[in-house]
Amino acid sequence: MNVSFQGFDEQLATFEADSSVKPGVPVKMSGNGQVALCGAADVPCGFAVGVRDGYASVQLRGYFRIAYTGSLNLGRQLIVADSGGKIKASSNTTGISVLITDLDSSASTAGLIL
Repeated sequence: MNVSFQGFDEQLATFEADSSVKPGVPVKMSGNGQVALCGAADVPCGFAVGVRDGYASVQLRGYFRIAYTGSLNLGRQLIVADSGGKIKASSNTTGISVLITDLDSSASTAGLIL
């Protein structure tokens, strides 16, 4: 790919994080100001960028690259979390709408804009 979307419109917020949250995974709200790792079919509120001392920096907008399972398409798509900190296409009308800008099928990673 000859263009980069890295840094585009990034917005991050800091949340308390449980021990399941690691950098690069989709997270969900688990309490007031708290996030946890998404389970299969959960709708992410964002993606953990960094984790330290019980807190996570969560990306809420902008470009993000993440591992996926199944089949994704370029363009606007609803996604949900999959097991193991990955994402997948939603099988119904529930999910977060993202713009899939690039896919690397050999590495099973997707670039998306939240």
